[in-house]
Amino acid sequence: MYKLTLFNAALFVLALLPSLASAVPTIQHWQTANGAKVYFVAAPELPMVDVQVVFDAGSARDESKPGIAKFVNALLHSGTEKLSADVVAERLDALGAQLGGGAERDMAWMSLRSLSEAQYLDTAVNTVASLLQEPAFASTSMERERNRLIAGVRAGNQSPGTIAARAFYQTLYAEHPYASPPEGTEVSLQTITQGDLKAFHSRYYVAANAVVAIVGNLDRERAEAVAMVLVGSLPVGEAAPDLPPVQPLTQAQVVRIEHPSSQAHVLIGQLGMKRHDPDYFSLFLGNHVLGGSGLISRLAEEVREKRGLSYSTYSYFAPMRQAGPFVMGLQTLNEQAEEAIDVTEATLKEFVTQGPTPNLLEAARQNITGGFPLRIDSNGKIVRYLAAIGFYELPLDYLDVFTAKINAISQQQVNDALKRRLNPDQLLTVVVGG
Repeated sequence: MYKLTLFNAALFVLALLPSLASAVPTIQHWQTANGAKVYFVAAPELPMVDVQVVFDAGSARDESKPGIAKFVNALLHSGTEKLSADVVAERLDALGAQLGGGAERDMAWMSLRSLSEAQYLDTAVNTVASLLQEPAFASTSMERERNRLIAGVRAGNQSPGTIAARAFYQTLYAEHPYASPPEGTEVSLQTITQGDLKAFHSRYYVAANAVVAIVGNLDRERAEAVAMVLVGSLPVGEAAPDLPPVQPLTQAQVVRIEHPSSQAHVLIGQLGMKRHDPDYFSLFLGNHVLGGSGLISRLAEEVREKRGLSYSTYSYFAPMRQAGPFVMGLQTLNEQAEEAIDVTEATLKEFVTQGPTPNLLEAARQNITGGFPLRIDSNGKIVRYLAAIGFYELPLDYLDVFTAKINAISQQQVNDALKRRLNPDQLLTVVVGG
């Protein structure tokens, strides 16, 4: 099983995809009889099929039991009443198939990669369908997974980067569901029962709450058959309700957490934007100059090149169903932390006030639009983008029009969006270190 933190990362990387008409895949879309949304790209170049089944069943749905979304998703790989985890693993291994999955804040998913020949694909798809529809939640598997998840939480308790991220989200989102750590807590994981797991699965792993993404060596008829096998027997159910809007910070906040590390881990930011935000393209392009383009960004120039305070520093927007965060991050020696924070905040303030220079903005524009072929150079990448397009209900021509939208953004639009949306006087700063 490969861990896909890909969705916090892939949903952000999706924003990098400009259009190149000759390379953008044609997306087909339909619904199954029980209401699941299906997105399909035919890719006959390789004898492979990649599938992702996505549910609105991330940690934002944990409510009073942090970690339950990840707990349920992990147990889907532990077999059914008829198929043990060992049998599932042996069967997929014999087919040369790969199974994956995960759960983050907005969503949970299961993925499959298989050869497209019917003798391999049919068995692999039927196996995944059984896992999605009839998970056993056996006591032995449940306790084994509980112990594994608790071990992960404890390991995170020793990691300054993880500690900083948890504190950042918990402070920024306060009582909002996004504040809940996807991995849960030791206390909450200990209290989750078999009944809790079954109830969560029954509520959220339903057709009305599902998106199926398929990419590979199939025609439309076979793709429809694959989708029906995967989710056609799921209960219709109901889509998860809309998440509440997020309330922004009203004043600057600083959170300092002592940790016996030689370096301080620093996160600075505030609320950013939703996935359908009208300023999406302006903010994305502007951030590419600020800290989204690696070692050539303004933050890298001021923090790394001029002062040597950190090897790397970065910034990004992480748009989600509701407003995701805007984050600037770096690591530096403990004794340099205050200077690094001051430089980072001063750089942001100057950038918001003045905006990017025309030359840097054009360089960012060309960098974004020029990297398209590498963004979709495998079926595995395409299926992740396809799943994101389906989950966030983006238009089917999203990839086709991305370059045009980026190229249409003016200097004034970028400057205006930065001034309206980023407030350097109301930043949340989290510092973990000695």
